[in-house]
Amino acid sequence: MSSAVTTLKSMTGFASVEGSTPAHAWTWEIRSVNGRSLDVRFRLPPGLEGLEPKVREAVARHLVRGSFSATLTLRQAQAQTILKLNESVLEDLLGAIAVVRARVGGPMPSAESLIGHRGLIDTVDIADTEGALAARNAAILQSFDHGLQGLVGNRAAEGRRLATVLVDQLAAVERIVRTVTASPARKPEAIAVRLGEQVRRLLEASGNALDPARLHQEAALLATRADVEEELQRLKSHIAAAHDLLVAAEPVGRKFDFLTQEFNREANTLCSKANAPEITRAGLDLKAVIDQMREQVQNIE
Repeated sequence: MSSAVTTLKSMTGFASVEGSTPAHAWTWEIRSVNGRSLDVRFRLPPGLEGLEPKVREAVARHLVRGSFSATLTLRQAQAQTILKLNESVLEDLLGAIAVVRARVGGPMPSAESLIGHRGLIDTVDIADTEGALAARNAAILQSFDHGLQGLVGNRAAEGRRLATVLVDQLAAVERIVRTVTASPARKPEAIAVRLGEQVRRLLEASGNALDPARLHQEAALLATRADVEEELQRLKSHIAAAHDLLVAAEPVGRKFDFLTQEFNREANTLCSKANAPEITRAGLDLKAVIDQMREQVQNIE
């Protein structure tokens, strides 16, 4: 590969990140696989569905293609409670005491005796207070961002591996193209010999009664089929385009997939035109390498 740094990214990656507050602990499991477009799915615990818009926005900022999924597991870490006076119950209770005293008299009950009244004192989980929940949710979103960065890093690392494989495969394609270009079977003398043999067979098959104009037409067709220069030039152009895609700044998965289809089209034509065993073998080798390339390209974002 050239000295330029590849920017290919794979669509395959995984990341796991944990986080906690004094009251809760959680784990994000984030993964992505191949996809024609960006498909994002989340599994969030009940009560945390409100986080989805923000995490979905974060994914869209970093990824273009791939089937993405993220699962959040939330656990209670340590229960912390406080006592809270229920003001409305206290007002009702004092009002009732005032009515009773007005009718029958008697001293005012002590505070200690009032505290025992059911519902006057509530036990509140600190983790369920509005401020604590807001802080927890902010921490969960922050840990998701860390996990997403890890996933992006994994996809980039896998993209560099894919680039290395593709460079090797493109080198194999180049070697095959050079082999066909330099093949003795493409020399005019060799083509003339094969053409003469094919014309002889045509004459034998027709009992030497083939019309001269028809014979000329068939000979021209055979000569045209023997010429694979256009296919070789297009293959060289495709190789250059592939190297450009390897260092392109934007996601190139779709373009690379289309380009491998063009590679395959030229390989098929090369095989169909081949009228020498060595060119046929080269064409089949070319098709095998291109098929391997297509498998790798399916993973590119």
